[in-house]
Amino acid sequence: MKPLLPQHSRYDFVPLPERKDYSWPGGKRLAFCLTTNVEWFAFGAGLGHDPAKTGEPQTHRNYSWRDYGNRIGVWRLLELFDELKLPAAHNTNSLVYEYAPQVMAAIRKRGDEVVAHGRTNAENMRGVWQPDEERILREVTETIARHEGKPPAGWMGSGAYETAHTPDLLKELGYKYLLDWPMDDQPVWLRTRAGPILSVPYPIELNDSQAIVHRKQGAAEFCDMIVDQFDEMAEQCEHHPLVMNVSVHTYVFGQPFRLRRLRAALQHCMQHARAGKVWWCRPRDIAEFCYAQPPGVIIGS
Repeated sequence: MKPLLPQHSRYDFVPLPERKDYSWPGGKRLAFCLTTNVEWFAFGAGLGHDPAKTGEPQTHRNYSWRDYGNRIGVWRLLELFDELKLPAAHNTNSLVYEYAPQVMAAIRKRGDEVVAHGRTNAENMRGVWQPDEERILREVTETIARHEGKPPAGWMGSGAYETAHTPDLLKELGYKYLLDWPMDDQPVWLRTRAGPILSVPYPIELNDSQAIVHRKQGAAEFCDMIVDQFDEMAEQCEHHPLVMNVSVHTYVFGQPFRLRRLRAALQHCMQHARAGKVWWCRPRDIAEFCYAQPPGVIIGS
């Protein structure tokens, strides 16, 4: 008798050897994305990790630690991306427009992508009823559209949390892709009640919040992971097109001692890109490519 485990119906199991081959624009084989997290938190209330111990209550200390990212860290990261001439995407809480508009102006000036990331990381959608979630998602979408002149193409949930209805609501609101499902190194079409939405790879491993805040790894170890991931994927992509996405938070890698390690790791990736096989891009670029492909090329189509 087949075991009856709780399952989902968003996508099917398709192992890597059974997939069709394709290349990114210009014959590239490895799509490289750099994604920051630009977040705003409530003072003394709501959710948010403490730098010393996760699960601690909200205090002036952990609020200030995270606020460092908006006051200092994000500016250092943007300077680094300018120095390296790298495009970037920014998972952005919509309340940043109200509390730190200078940050959003700088992101807009670079031509970077703004990915919707909830209202604030002091809340997430866990346990939220569907009508309330729809209202919050719509508020975030309309806020970004009002400031950027167009709605966001992509969504990353606060804390990467979803409800059972989130992909359906995102599709109905016009989103092209989401970043909440870290199950693959290639884009995958997800089913929703309103039609397919694309899952673009986003890391739970090459994510400084997971590695440094939760697992207590050091900056050197994290940046060694970036180098090793890149070197291995640069070889593996000869056989399969891949996506390498690196996630950094402004209050984590905006710290000077970590920034220095990140610069070296990114310089390594740029200097060791094999024969022009790396596509330095943003998640929306990947989504646009996938939407233009005929059925059967991208998994789930």
